[in-house]
Amino acid sequence: MNVEILAVGTELLLGNTVNTDAADLSDRLAALGLNVFWHTVVGDNPGRLSDAVSIARARADIIITTGGLGPTYDDLTKNVLADCFGKKLVFHEEEADFLRRFYERRGRPMTENVLQQAWLPEGCQVFHNDWGTAPGCAFEAEGVHVVMLPGPPYECLPMFDHCAVPYLRLLSGETLVSRQIHVFGLGESDIEARFREEMEHMANPSLATYAKEGEVMLRVTAKAPTEAEAAALCEPVVEKVRKALGSYVYSVDIDSLEALVLKLLKEKQLTFAAAESLTGGLIGARFTALSGASAVFRGGAVTYCDEVKAGMLGIDAGLIAEKHAVSREVAAAMAQGVRKAAGADLGVSATGIAGPDTDESGQPVGTVFVGLAAADGVWVRHLTLGSRGRDRIRTISASNAFDMLRRYLTDLPVTEE
Repeated sequence: MNVEILAVGTELLLGNTVNTDAADLSDRLAALGLNVFWHTVVGDNPGRLSDAVSIARARADIIITTGGLGPTYDDLTKNVLADCFGKKLVFHEEEADFLRRFYERRGRPMTENVLQQAWLPEGCQVFHNDWGTAPGCAFEAEGVHVVMLPGPPYECLPMFDHCAVPYLRLLSGETLVSRQIHVFGLGESDIEARFREEMEHMANPSLATYAKEGEVMLRVTAKAPTEAEAAALCEPVVEKVRKALGSYVYSVDIDSLEALVLKLLKEKQLTFAAAESLTGGLIGARFTALSGASAVFRGGAVTYCDEVKAGMLGIDAGLIAEKHAVSREVAAAMAQGVRKAAGADLGVSATGIAGPDTDESGQPVGTVFVGLAAADGVWVRHLTLGSRGRDRIRTISASNAFDMLRRYLTDLPVTEE
């Protein structure tokens, strides 16, 4: 069963809203063994939407729409889809009663256009919206299955999980399982070269590489009648990749370095703190975005100027003057200083030049030093990242801090120097 996701909304074309629904739904559909072959975005225009539906119905077994189900004049998805498939819109009194009660509970007057949401294609399976107001639906016509979902992700995704999945499960006779192998320290081209010949000849399971910000993910995917059978097909490939790439593989199915570090710190009952210069708090922000971070993260210091490095972290001003703030020695002192100041078991630091201009030291943009301090030693990693742009340099620098923590916590060499 081949799927086309048809996202409706002029705001998506203007760039005011990012179409995250398509990515999230594709991931979920793959788990159902359904092949997503096309993503289409069309504005709130009935003529262009009708054209897009005509193209989709000619090539897809399942059309999933997102957006355009609300109460405003430009919410036209139901009207256009119903017209394209020769279906009348029918008023659903149960959905209308829900809408009336929804506004009554909130003490707000309900305008008449709100009831536009209660008109749905005849004969459809109604998806009641427990996360908003606009119901979704599904129907089959002329051999094509149509699933309509609201656009806001906080409505679209739970409605897909709770309403659309039971409907779609009946359409797929197979289950697809994917394992995600996360790699830090090797580039996509290097990894692809190692496995290219195998990847070209693999069918089920398959292996593919995906470049992410500062790291690489390899996805092993298999399809079988049951989840257990598909998982069994994946396992030998996962183990082969892990063996080939060794310590560069930081996890399977744990989707970030910081999530792995959180898990390891909890297991070992250790804490850490961060002293940040060029990363400006990014290490702390990424880590505290994780639930449970407070159990192991003591705190952080954004020490952007030399005086603050000296004052907050207790670094000798003479050392900064002699070696410069962007140096191996200062990175080490920052990690030691924040470890002591925060009373943490481990301290990490990041100092460098994010660009676009160099500083008074004359070192090139992309020069970064990342430090790690523990009771049994201090390590510094020297990065030469080049002119990749401020955001990428900062992101890669923060990831290196987490990688150093990961390596220390798993008894691997923290640096190769």
